[in-house]
Amino acid sequence: MKYRKLGRTGYEVSEMAHGLWGMSGWSGSEDQESLDSLQLASDLGCNFFDTAWAYGQGKSDGLLGEILARNPSPPNPAKRLYAASKIPPLNGKWPARSAYKYQDVFPADHVFKHTDLILKQLRTNSIDLLQFHVWDDSWTDEPEFRTTVEKLKRDGRIRSFGLSLNRWEPENGLRALRTGLVDVVQVIYNIFDQAPEDKLFPVCEELNIGVIARVPLDEGSLGGKMTPQTTFPEGDWRAMYFAPKNLVPTLERVDKLKAILPAEMTLPEMALRFILSNPAVSTIIVGMRKLDHVRQNIAMSDAGPLDATLLGKLKSHRWDRKPQPWAD
Repeated sequence: MKYRKLGRTGYEVSEMAHGLWGMSGWSGSEDQESLDSLQLASDLGCNFFDTAWAYGQGKSDGLLGEILARNPSPPNPAKRLYAASKIPPLNGKWPARSAYKYQDVFPADHVFKHTDLILKQLRTNSIDLLQFHVWDDSWTDEPEFRTTVEKLKRDGRIRSFGLSLNRWEPENGLRALRTGLVDVVQVIYNIFDQAPEDKLFPVCEELNIGVIARVPLDEGSLGGKMTPQTTFPEGDWRAMYFAPKNLVPTLERVDKLKAILPAEMTLPEMALRFILSNPAVSTIIVGMRKLDHVRQNIAMSDAGPLDATLLGKLKSHRWDRKPQPWAD
């Protein structure tokens, strides 16, 4: 496993990070299997874990808390595990919209309450990275935004603060990054979703803001195993995301990627190494419930970036999309 700096936090984080959404928000999850995969990831060098209160109303935070308890911070800080979590919007609406008032989404008492709830689940005294789970840049100048974040840090409840940006809106956060309050930004970035390269990544590099790339496999399509007959159980978020309106055009684009896939490479490998090829990215969040998936995904760090020729070909597979109700 290779490591990169998470911006100005100074954390040396594993290039491959473990995302816990699928451990409570998707069908097929089983707690013991989840714990086993988290432990194996840690054993193989993964030291950054991303969860959120919304993932099962604290369930994923609790699973991560169990792993942190089993793996207490060693004397060597380079070997410690880092926990990242997120505050849900009070109004329960994803994504954020400028029509919503900041006070209806992240009022201070709501943020402090959920910070303490997350701390209890993680079994720690301080959260390495706390993020707002949604964001709209129209809230940037709200005085309470600044006072809330500053108090969280001053009180020691959190060590660093970040924003998780709305799907397909990577520039809806640029103003907030310039406030000095944001240490890390989390954004969708993959072979299809390359828009963060335009404006977001340059600002992050300028301000030394860490970048967490999420949805590296486009919610599963870049795993290469989906077909036109693929369905998901009722209640599984992917059943809405991969409804026919999105599934058909997605698979058409996946087939075009398979046509340029090097013989010795899998589609997930190409997808993950595409992201690793961008030095602006600090770490990649990958959902890994199966032990085999843990081993396969973590190995991508050692495989390194893609060669320039293949990268050039993948640039033409960019897919600029606009927010849709089925993608919330």
